[in-house]
Amino acid sequence: QVQPVESGGGLVQAGGSLRLSCVAPGRTFSDYTMGWFRQAPGKEREFVAGIRWNNYSTYADSVKGRFTVSRDNAKNTVYLQMNSLKPEDTAVYYCAARPHGSIQIIPFNYDYWGHGTQVTVSS
Repeated sequence: QVQPVESGGGLVQAGGSLRLSCVAPGRTFSDYTMGWFRQAPGKEREFVAGIRWNNYSTYADSVKGRFTVSRDNAKNTVYLQMNSLKPEDTAVYYCAARPHGSIQIIPFNYDYWGHGTQVTVSS
């Protein structure tokens, strides 16, 4: 079992960058597939990026080429580097974990969630 905790959100101008971190303490962090999701006001939670234990990753089309997900299993941490941010990236960003298995784009398929961190991109 892991309990993700996100950090690194904030206010940034369009075109800027932020790096989100998610620490998930637990002995078996490397066994978990990790996902980043986001939810804007009035919208459903949507998949952003995911990464497996072996660093295989996948991205939503809306962030490809701008966001990079990575993980450090020794530090029980997954990162989301966000570059060339746009106002439409404004949302609460959540880190999620599911034991083993493939990267899933549906939130329901993740077992553990953080409380989220706010990212606001001004135009």
